[in-house]
Amino acid sequence: MNELPGPHRAVVAAVGRSPVAGARIAGLGAYRPARVVGNDEAAANAGVEAEWIARRVGVRERRYASRAESVVAMATEAGRAALADAAVSAAAVDVVVLATCSMPSPMPNGAAQVVAGLGCRAAGFDLNAACSGFGHGLAVADALVRAGTAGGVLVVASERMTDWVAPGDRDTGPIFADGAAAALVLPSGEPAIFPVAWGSDGAQAALITIPAATGRMEMAGRKVFRWASSALTPVIEAACERAGLDPRDLKALVPHQANLRIIDALAQSLEAPELVTATDVIHAGNTCAASVPLALHALRESGEIVSGDPVLLFGFGAGLTYAAQVVRCP
Repeated sequence: MNELPGPHRAVVAAVGRSPVAGARIAGLGAYRPARVVGNDEAAANAGVEAEWIARRVGVRERRYASRAESVVAMATEAGRAALADAAVSAAAVDVVVLATCSMPSPMPNGAAQVVAGLGCRAAGFDLNAACSGFGHGLAVADALVRAGTAGGVLVVASERMTDWVAPGDRDTGPIFADGAAAALVLPSGEPAIFPVAWGSDGAQAALITIPAATGRMEMAGRKVFRWASSALTPVIEAACERAGLDPRDLKALVPHQANLRIIDALAQSLEAPELVTATDVIHAGNTCAASVPLALHALRESGEIVSGDPVLLFGFGAGLTYAAQVVRCP
């Protein structure tokens, strides 16, 4: 690290690292709020039947953050867990990327506060690609590490979606929830994060919005369902092709945990019957950018995937944005 002159003793990351052959996820961490909310409570708020929620989106319970469990607080705990999982200190982190769309204020950015919370000296910036934010952040981290710009990048996805949805809105209230997860990306002798397949369809951005006048999410659920379940299979296929794999070579599919019916449709489209498919949505709800890394963490914790397994991560959501990449399980 180099110190700049001045009263604040600003510190910048060292430069001059050589490019490396690849990058890998070296550690995973997760933070799930303590409060579990079942369908009876969520259904009463939205004026629907509990079984209607389970049948329509597959959610049976979700986590709601307390006042103390802010976006930054959850992100910091998830990041700390990822560092512990990789058995490295915060000194290994040169950059923190915070994927979120639910910060309560645009300034200060959340990532800089996570840097402070972890006690590392790193660059920190927020990234908003909504529900595909973790995939976007992972692609950025992979590029930074491979280029030699950073030796370690912590990608954290943290969301308090309950701040932005109305409990009485049947299209969003029973679905969205809170949580955070993180991945530490380090150099690797060979690629373990493969090229991303990503894009956006801004012409349909109005399908999911948070109008400034209301501060509450509005979502055209049926149209989003049709888009996600019919238009996105080529993105998955492109990610597999860029990794040099057939979908049947994959161990697991970890899609955005938006809706169990969408997840099932995506899994069936791959025609890979042995594929393990993450269904964290049942117990976690839709945690936006945090849903993919939370689901990945849950699969590894359950033993359904192990170190080295090829796994396809796939996020999609507001924007409309999407990002898919194959990674090796840490």
